[in-house]
Amino acid sequence: MGSVQIVTTILAAAITAVAVWLAVRAVLKMVAVIRLGQPAPERFSDKVARARTMLVETAGHTRMLKWGVVGAAHWFVMVGFVVLSLLVLEAYFEVVTTDGGLPIIGHWTIFGLVTEIIGVLGLVGILVLMAIRLRNRPTRPGGRSRFTGSTMWQGYFVEWIVLLVLIFGFVIRGFKVATDHFEFPFWATPVSHAVGAVLPDWADGVSVAAAIKIIISMTWLIVISLNVTMGVAWHRFLAFPNIFFKREPAKPAGSGLGALRPMTSQGKPLDFEEADPEKDQFGVAHVEQFTWKGLLDFSTCTECGRCQSQCPAWNTGKPLSPKLLILSLRDHAYAKAPYLLAGGGKDLTGEEKATQAQLAHLDVLALAEADKPLIGTAEEGGVIDPDVLWSCTTCGACVEQCPVDIEHVDHIVDMRRYQVLIESSFPSEAGVMLRNLENKGNPWGAPQNTREDWTKGLDFEVPRVGEVDDFEYLFWVGCAGAFEDRAKKTTRAVATLLNEAGVKFAILGEGETCSGDPARRIGNEFVFQMLAQQNVETLNEAFEGRDKAKRKIVATCPHCFNTLGNEYGQLGGEFEVVHHTQLLAHLVATGKLTPVQPVDGGVTYHDPCYLGRHNRIFAAPREVLGDAIAGDLTEMPRNSERSFCCGAGGARMWMEEKIGKRINVDRVEEAMATGAKTVAVGCPFCSTMLNDGVNGKGAGEQVEVIDVATVLLRSVKPEQPQGGKETAPIAG
Repeated sequence: MGSVQIVTTILAAAITAVAVWLAVRAVLKMVAVIRLGQPAPERFSDKVARARTMLVETAGHTRMLKWGVVGAAHWFVMVGFVVLSLLVLEAYFEVVTTDGGLPIIGHWTIFGLVTEIIGVLGLVGILVLMAIRLRNRPTRPGGRSRFTGSTMWQGYFVEWIVLLVLIFGFVIRGFKVATDHFEFPFWATPVSHAVGAVLPDWADGVSVAAAIKIIISMTWLIVISLNVTMGVAWHRFLAFPNIFFKREPAKPAGSGLGALRPMTSQGKPLDFEEADPEKDQFGVAHVEQFTWKGLLDFSTCTECGRCQSQCPAWNTGKPLSPKLLILSLRDHAYAKAPYLLAGGGKDLTGEEKATQAQLAHLDVLALAEADKPLIGTAEEGGVIDPDVLWSCTTCGACVEQCPVDIEHVDHIVDMRRYQVLIESSFPSEAGVMLRNLENKGNPWGAPQNTREDWTKGLDFEVPRVGEVDDFEYLFWVGCAGAFEDRAKKTTRAVATLLNEAGVKFAILGEGETCSGDPARRIGNEFVFQMLAQQNVETLNEAFEGRDKAKRKIVATCPHCFNTLGNEYGQLGGEFEVVHHTQLLAHLVATGKLTPVQPVDGGVTYHDPCYLGRHNRIFAAPREVLGDAIAGDLTEMPRNSERSFCCGAGGARMWMEEKIGKRINVDRVEEAMATGAKTVAVGCPFCSTMLNDGVNGKGAGEQVEVIDVATVLLRSVKPEQPQGGKETAPIAG
């Protein structure tokens, strides 16, 4: 060992020791913070499915590859980071001796070939990612970027580190070639040989280059260890457990879509008949009241901004960015952590749990962070502004796009639950809706004895449950379908088509009440459970004696469809629920309904969030429309998984949109740009919002917004009276 090797070995050992010590300290801190969260025992179920999903999502990059070039580039960089870590390890042998290498595999030609290929592809990948970050930098001309709000220096730092590590990998090999110490043939490592051809025959070059590579790598580890909230770096470790512990590993997309996570206290579902606000946690009032998985979510955020780029609130000038919300919660959690780890915190009555002695040594900044309200205005020092919290439509675009499975919607609703149930703090106009749900069983406050008025004038009898036992489907009409003028036309169209197809169905009539979706998504879990338990009891009675396969429900509202099918199981209601577009597609495919006159003028389809993203139903409505128009749909640029919200979800239907551009107007402009004369929808909320948007644009005579069922009815029974365009006001 020469003097150069002695120096490089000492330098490598010293910086590695410091980096490892700091990394261990950082990991212990992160684990301690995450463990502050509430229990979530359900996250440990079905470990085999969880492991399989985690491997598929990470190795297969199933989320990232939806983004095309950026996904492929990121995959090459990820594989490079994992595999080429072996070359960083090899550098420790190379600082000691110029012909050093990994034991056993280090001299295999296949090892040289694979690492050469991955090194080249990794270089290409990181250069592509750097170009994309620069092209989308927040300061560029042309508006906000998905990187707006991200800590840009951290992204640049990580990318340059990756680039330099890859470059020095080839420099090390080049010096080995130049000094005739390289064991791999030209055909397996052509780039390394090309680099070696331009490097001098410097005997110590290998050791010096290896030391520089180690210093670069350990500098990266030191920097991220000193910045535990540096998600752009830490996600490469935290993504694996975060995906493993996702809520429903068997789901093909975002596990936080579909059903909401039940309201829990100490890891157990809350029973409102026995719950006590002084003993049980009602939603989330402090950051430590999120589950440990929530705190892991916050720590894992990569700041990539894919959630932000798809968010309807952010894209229409609202203050909500799912990314910035998660980052605010992350930074707050870690800033507050010293206080919490010292024993601090408020009990459910608001009393401080720690003694003065426990808090005496704490930094004043940690104590100041502990005093911040989780929800509050800038003047109040709040972590999350109320306008941020109430801008969410729960459309799920953020969850769908997140490459590391962060469950934004669950966290937002948990914070809403505390605000509604304990603070009684929510947009005032939503209070009318909640009172109507409690007193009248529907959001509009319509009399219950008018639930069956939509049946008047039909040329066939609509059977009621109790009057007939021989029915295949229970037709869940829903509040909009029973009371809202536009939606009643859809209800009549579906009933007419089912009757035409010979499907035996029945309705609950006055026995039906609101599914509870708007109450649950605004955060009023108490009203939701009151309504849901009443409905579960009614439905169980209607299906008495039938097994689940024969407890079939068809619903026209995706919100009802989602609630009945995905959430009533939490309360003992197990049903087979289908959306009306699924049933209609089946009836057309089996010849029970036959379109005879194509609907012309061009048709585009708007995917409802709770039908598409939340429940993965994209094909059925398109199949129905394709048959009805005898051709192809004119798709909007944002469709299917990336469909843009209408603005009504998350109980936003009953809240005034006062900030920024109206979401429904943005969507209507996109629909009108296709040139289609008909905008087909599969949701009564979407119908209302898009109709309002069309009328607001003064295009009511040029563009018609109607349900998929109405489009099909016009094709199946062209002589059927249509009753004019669906532009009637909301019944109320």
